[in-house]
Amino acid sequence: MLFRTRLAPFTFIAVLFFAVVTVAPAFAQQRPLQTQDPEAIGAGNVLIEAGVEYGRSIFFPVSGLEGHLWRAPALGVVIGVGEIAEIQVTGSPYKRLTITERNDAPLADLVEPGDTTSTVEDLVIGTKLRLLAESETTPAIAVRFATRLPNASESSGISLDTTEFYASVLVGKTIESVRVALNAGLGILPDPIQASRQNDVLTYGLSFARALDERLDVVGELNGRLSTRGDDAPLGTESLSQLRAGLRYTIGSARRDLGGIVGLTSRDPGIGFTAGFTYMFKAFEVK
Repeated sequence: MLFRTRLAPFTFIAVLFFAVVTVAPAFAQQRPLQTQDPEAIGAGNVLIEAGVEYGRSIFFPVSGLEGHLWRAPALGVVIGVGEIAEIQVTGSPYKRLTITERNDAPLADLVEPGDTTSTVEDLVIGTKLRLLAESETTPAIAVRFATRLPNASESSGISLDTTEFYASVLVGKTIESVRVALNAGLGILPDPIQASRQNDVLTYGLSFARALDERLDVVGELNGRLSTRGDDAPLGTESLSQLRAGLRYTIGSARRDLGGIVGLTSRDPGIGFTAGFTYMFKAFEVK
């Protein structure tokens, strides 16, 4: 099996724009992390995030490609449809892989010759519902459901052209100046080679955000998924795991972030970085 472990455009933008124009606790969202906070952004609020992400030495086992990947811009829109609920749309209109190595793989012949390949990124549409508010003694608890849509082409070699579904429980608690979030859930991932197969994966995330002052936070996380099929996992559905750490700086309604990435499997970047900003504003009244 082609799996190794180690330590170490315009249509897309139009969809995101439509999501904004048709439709607190400040900054309950997580950039530059991936672990979700259980708190919603608040009724009538809209949050927009954008950034760039770069990862070195990522392996794509279905196409056999290995190389360095850019996502630019990485976009997200979150709409607060109530005090306890929100809708999320995320993805990127452009992913580009600089190919450093080609390996034998089931779909290797679909990728055209060349030193680079690119595509849009699959849209992820999700919703989050807070079930329990945080108190002095109990954490906030929420559930999140999300679907990854197959709008990217598998001929690029860096997308799978499959529909994935995720459900997870989100827990969060603030302890003095530290915010801790825990995610645990299930993902259903179809086999991109054989339509009659799927892999059920366990998803997880553990993050912290430590306030150094009223504007600056230091953040970190362990986030990923664990295949329940072990070594028999269909290609493209194997386990993933990343460590991320970074800084966030807030001024008014805007926040800038910078983070480093260390991948713990061959499907993750060996090392990488991400940088971006988040902006939230009141868009409408919910009655």
